[in-house]
Amino acid sequence: MERRLEPDDLIVSKTDLRGVITYANESFLRVSRYAEDEVLGQPHNLIRHPDMPRGVFALLWDTVAAGQEVFAYVDNLAADGANYWVLANVTPTFDPGGTVIGYHSSRRAPAPQAIAGVRPVYDLLLTEERRHPNARAATAASSALLSSLLAERAMSYDEFVWSLIGEGGPR
Repeated sequence: MERRLEPDDLIVSKTDLRGVITYANESFLRVSRYAEDEVLGQPHNLIRHPDMPRGVFALLWDTVAAGQEVFAYVDNLAADGANYWVLANVTPTFDPGGTVIGYHSSRRAPAPQAIAGVRPVYDLLLTEERRHPNARAATAASSALLSSLLAERAMSYDEFVWSLIGEGGPR
């Protein structure tokens, strides 16, 4: 079952450097169907849908660990088995000295045409991942394929994200 976010839904979560959830707002809890005590202290991949490519998460984590923000289309899995697509904006959280101390993610409902555009790419990445015997090899292969696909289009992942909805994204 696919759950759709309302246009005014804003899902927010915060994690430590290891991706352990330290904060989840009411929208996060309502949409994911988890109670606060079920998510706090848990790894954020608690809501990772198995059909979400590992290579996209590798890119996301590499980007924020380097101190940069990233936008990504993410298919999440709720506690009740429903999935829900989001447009995520993940940013590093810095201490006063400029050191990354955690991550902040804000998620909104994605444009339907964006999800229609990203699904075939994610399907290619998943097909590649399934050809490999373990998670490490699958992630490496998916990441390499994603890099190749983006190079063919002469764009970054962020540019790809925004290209799927035309002029609706930041420049």
